[in-house]
Amino acid sequence: MVQCVSILGSTGSIGRQTLDIIDNLHIPVAALTAGTNVERMANQCRKYLPKLAVMATLEAAEKLQEAVADLPICVKWGEEGLIAAATADKADCVITAVVGMVGLKPTLAAIRAGKRIGLANKETLVCAGELVMAEAKKYAAEIIPVDSEHSAIFQCLMGCHSREEIKRIILTCSGGPFYGMDKEQLKNVTKADALRHPNWKMGAKITVDCATLMNKGLEVIEAMRLYDLPLEQVDVLVHRQSVVHSMVEFTDGAVMAQLGTPDMRLPIQLAMTYPARMPSPVDALDLLTCGNLTFFQPDMEAFPCLALARACAKRGGTACPAMNGANEEAVAMFLNDEIGFYDIYALVVSAVEAVPFVKNPTLEQILEADKLARETVRNAAKK
Repeated sequence: MVQCVSILGSTGSIGRQTLDIIDNLHIPVAALTAGTNVERMANQCRKYLPKLAVMATLEAAEKLQEAVADLPICVKWGEEGLIAAATADKADCVITAVVGMVGLKPTLAAIRAGKRIGLANKETLVCAGELVMAEAKKYAAEIIPVDSEHSAIFQCLMGCHSREEIKRIILTCSGGPFYGMDKEQLKNVTKADALRHPNWKMGAKITVDCATLMNKGLEVIEAMRLYDLPLEQVDVLVHRQSVVHSMVEFTDGAVMAQLGTPDMRLPIQLAMTYPARMPSPVDALDLLTCGNLTFFQPDMEAFPCLALARACAKRGGTACPAMNGANEEAVAMFLNDEIGFYDIYALVVSAVEAVPFVKNPTLEQILEADKLARETVRNAAKK
């Protein structure tokens, strides 16, 4: 079990659930970071007494400094602060629960400091997966996925002796709030509709990604990077109950699955206790009451973001960071009621096509593709 933890994104959904697990395991906290929710961060600082607290903006950091002036806590802000939190001396584990590309540089810094990474920031691997995994190997840093699907795969592969034994990975997908609807029905769905996820309580951005199925597309790319598999060996099935979190089919025909209640605290705790398992605050799955378990093919015509993500995964290079950056920008606009549901897909496609393609990008080229994609979306939306 890890001895001390830094949490990047402690005031969000994953961050708060991570703190629930820290309460359960009695693990000290070295650093906490947040966006602009000063009140929640101040409360967390008083309870967990980290040595370092980081806010996204200078204004938020100044407000936090006033709120915790009586505590022995160093307050920083911005990317520099995130990197400081990710490399805090006492922390041997970093939970990366920030949303979006902002998590990439701090994750790389934590890897180079030899930390265990509890990875909840899928954009890191979507945008720079080959680079990140190569750095993890170079610095002997463990990357343990916190996404429920990738944690499930991780658990199914615990007894796997060779990647040659894997026939395919099967990622399960709830289908989101719009499962079963066709393109005509989806034209007029609203933000409120998209935020009604049937099974999980998550942040707004990831909930919208679940509604478009982009989230599952991002997870396909993440699985390819984590487990060093080609696109053809990563499939998706809709599983409405969110009980089977994912599966692995092996070359001999055996299929292993990880089942559990839809509660993110299970994979979060495993990321901190692995290779051990310990009692958790999560209720065990009751097979007598969980109902029938069903599986369906995803509808990639009604939900084209999944098909787009698979196409970008096949192309590789800067297609993935361009798609991700464009999607982040478009989803933010949707959440601000500036565009419609299907405008998300249209804007992302246009950005992927517009951004110059680089097959084997450097970190700087990845960041540039992200920047150009965001600018393309903003400009297209204005028109």
